[in-house]
Amino acid sequence: MTKFGFYVAVVGATGAVGTQMIKVLQDRDFPIKQLTLLSSSRSAGKKIQFKEETIVVQEAKPESFEGVDIALFSAGGSVSKQLAHEAVKRGAVVIDNTSAFRMDPDVPLVVPEVNEEDLKNHKGIISNPNCSTIQMVVALEPIRQKYGLNRVIVSTYQAVSGAGAQAVDELYRQTKDVLEGNEVRPEILPVKSDKKHYQIAFNAVPQIDVFQENGFTFEEMKMINETKKIMHLPNLQVSATCVRIPVETGHSESVYFEVEKENVEVTEIKQLLSTSPGVVLQDDTREQLYPLATTAVGQDGVFVGRIRKDLDEDKGFHMWVVSDNLLKGAALNSVQIAESLIKLGLVRK
Repeated sequence: MTKFGFYVAVVGATGAVGTQMIKVLQDRDFPIKQLTLLSSSRSAGKKIQFKEETIVVQEAKPESFEGVDIALFSAGGSVSKQLAHEAVKRGAVVIDNTSAFRMDPDVPLVVPEVNEEDLKNHKGIISNPNCSTIQMVVALEPIRQKYGLNRVIVSTYQAVSGAGAQAVDELYRQTKDVLEGNEVRPEILPVKSDKKHYQIAFNAVPQIDVFQENGFTFEEMKMINETKKIMHLPNLQVSATCVRIPVETGHSESVYFEVEKENVEVTEIKQLLSTSPGVVLQDDTREQLYPLATTAVGQDGVFVGRIRKDLDEDKGFHMWVVSDNLLKGAALNSVQIAESLIKLGLVRK
């Protein structure tokens, strides 16, 4: 810990995203004076190494946030609804990685490369967007700024780690069962609480989260609504189809978008994205260079490639967007929000 810094708490410290949050805080040398790691009673007592210190995980309770400056939440929506306001009451700024507050008009939904200024309007809670939304808006925002944006149609190819550690275990177990000729018994995916479960090994499942009355899944509606809120474009036409594939980590997306400006060329978009914050351009089809989930894992950037103009719509373009869903899609974006709060002087010290 540093002599000068902030009192930080991580809620959900033993989960997949919480573990990544701790690693990102360490890797980015976040200015921490004291770090408190919180979890459910089930995980309390576990020990986690942070730099030279071994920290014992505590059960998350309202009084756990006394003196905390920044609280990073990633323990599920019910925990956030129960404890986030308790943390704010005690003076903390909450950065929440669940869907609990994302569409609350009083809660900023922030990707620092896109709408950092929205942090100035926070009332104690800031939402981290959905993982698949984050990587898409990082790639789209420079295009929107320079050429305008009328329409977005996205199809996602999402990793099972987005559904948690149990889903990852299920992928490995099913893969082994298929290869050994054993019976496959799905129990987790597509949604643990839903009526039916389907094999994910060697398969593609066109359902992430539960279906809504309009035929879209909740994941698809998250992408649609969050994109409009983050970009301050309530009338933007957005549609999404979200698919789970047998990849452990790294979400991939096929994004079609239409700009407002006429006669925009692919070379202009490539040049723009090559210098855009958070974007790594990988686009050389002659050398078969394009983003892959396997090379995005463990990396901070949003990788973009396969940029091409639509064959029928002059203002339409296609691109392929890949990012580590546990990093930029969750833990890294949360820590970047905290860094932006400090930069803008929006958190007490």
